[in-house]
Amino acid sequence: MRRRILLAILLAVTVTACALGIPLGYTALAVVESLTTEDLQVRVQQIAATLDDDIAHNRPIDLRRLELGVPEGRGRLTVTRPGEPEIVYGIEAVEDMVRAEADIVNRGKVTLALDAAPVRTRQTQVAALVALVVVLTIGAGTVVAMVTARRLARPLRHVAERASRLGAGDFRLDRARYDLHELDQVAEALDDSATALAQLVQRERDLVGDVSHQLRSRLTALQLRLEALTTVHDEDARAEATAALEQAERLADVLDELLAAAREARAVGAEPVDLSLELTMLAEEWRGVFRAEGRALRVRLAPGLLARVTPARLREAIGVLLDNALRHGAGAVSLTARGGGPARADSVVIEVADTGAGVPDELAPHIFDRGVSGAGSTGLGLALARALVDSDGGRLELSTARPPTFSVFLPVPKAGNVRGVQWPAERSPR
Repeated sequence: MRRRILLAILLAVTVTACALGIPLGYTALAVVESLTTEDLQVRVQQIAATLDDDIAHNRPIDLRRLELGVPEGRGRLTVTRPGEPEIVYGIEAVEDMVRAEADIVNRGKVTLALDAAPVRTRQTQVAALVALVVVLTIGAGTVVAMVTARRLARPLRHVAERASRLGAGDFRLDRARYDLHELDQVAEALDDSATALAQLVQRERDLVGDVSHQLRSRLTALQLRLEALTTVHDEDARAEATAALEQAERLADVLDELLAAAREARAVGAEPVDLSLELTMLAEEWRGVFRAEGRALRVRLAPGLLARVTPARLREAIGVLLDNALRHGAGAVSLTARGGGPARADSVVIEVADTGAGVPDELAPHIFDRGVSGAGSTGLGLALARALVDSDGGRLELSTARPPTFSVFLPVPKAGNVRGVQWPAERSPR
């Protein structure tokens, strides 16, 4: 893209410079020769007038009176009269000369010739000057083209990268703007699309979750009824019930596999992340912002915590929670990370809390809905944060409304998720 922009601008500048420079150079050459010819014409007219006066008063032609009109060392004056020998004054004739002629009233002709070498030299200098102007114009155009191409190409690459991330399921907002109206419109459209897609994906995932829950409930009820039928005395009915129960169990296994595959697909960019390292770096970025507002950011991280998550999505989601606590909360803000405990051994929990007034009761059920805000903001941040966490197979919940505490539940990496690590095989009893 940058190369095409650069070449297009250079081509336009070069064509324009040549279209103006070539006629300008030709005109300059013609002007130099025209000025020389006009000067000779004035001189030869003056000489002819002097000769007319001498002839009219029967004075002999005196070349000493005419030498002032002949350029010294470069001119050649020729006076031709019928029946009289030709009078010559000045240099020897050369091949390339500029000439001007005038008639003598009392019959005759005066020719003043000038060696063209100095004229050609001046024309060459003028042509070189025009060529230099053209080259400088193209050079200046090249600099402008490079600056313009760089200014246009960098935002275009950034927009392309954002579109690529959006297609990969990264719905983070990007506040970067480029001071170019059209590109800023594209950036705003991408932000709107990211938010809309995040909400759409969230609704679809909620629907999938609801459908899977309903299917699981119906399958469980069906399995219970089939298990009851397997105990009847009728051998045929018992055999049919057993076969049906096996099919229901297979259907349950297929449902589990489909749900697991869906979770893996949406978390395709997730990887095992050291939460202590990642959250420490994130806290350092935000600590100065909180300090500027006269508030503290306290971090408590359990050592050795690993979560399967996309680092960029994690930073954006936690950043939204910290920004929400900074804007709408009060007092010190705490960022903690710990294990899920016995009940949630397959997950880790990140909590962001402050000591503010909390979330109103009427707002709490809709705090993650798009456009819902209790303080006049856009109401997009928390909805986007939940979509980002959900994209990696996690969950974002409002654990307590007073004091406000947001909890992010992230899956723990499995053995197959950690590359380059030799996990011990599970021992089975002999």
